[in-house]
Amino acid sequence: MNEQQITKEGLEELKRKLSFLKIEKTREIAALIKHTASFGDLKENAAYHDAKDKQAFLQGDIKDLEERIRNAKVVEKGSSGKVELSSKVTLTLDGDQEIMEIVNPAESNPTEGKMSYESPLGKQILGKVEGQEFDVNISGNKLKCKIQKVE
Repeated sequence: MNEQQITKEGLEELKRKLSFLKIEKTREIAALIKHTASFGDLKENAAYHDAKDKQAFLQGDIKDLEERIRNAKVVEKGSSGKVELSSKVTLTLDGDQEIMEIVNPAESNPTEGKMSYESPLGKQILGKVEGQEFDVNISGNKLKCKIQKVE
C-alpha cells in the first residue's frame, strides 16, 4: 500500500478503532466462539462457523487498520494560504457560507464539516487561495464559489 496522507486527528481515530478491535471486539468474538463451541458437534454447528467467520473478518479489519496506520503520513496544517489537506476553509457557495475541513476520504464526515479532498467540491477548491472566486460544478449544477478564509 502506498503512503496515505491523513490529518493528525484522522490518525488518532484510526488508532482508537484499532485498539477497540484488538481489545473489545477480539474478546467479544472469543467469548462467542467459546459459547457456540459448547453447542456440540463442530462440523454441523452453524453458530460456531458463523462466529469463526466473524473472527476472520475481524482479523482482516485489524490487519487493514494496521497497514493504514503504518503507511499514514500526517499532514500538518500549512501556512501557504492555499487550500490543502487539513485546511479549514470558510467559503461562500452560491451565497451560503460554509465552513469545512479538508480531509482524507476515510475521515470524511459532512455532518461534522469534514470534506474529502477527493469529493467533487474538494477537488475543485484544492490549491485555491483566500479571496479567489470561481465557478464549481456539483452534480451538474454550476455554482459561484469564493474562498473567504483558509486556516
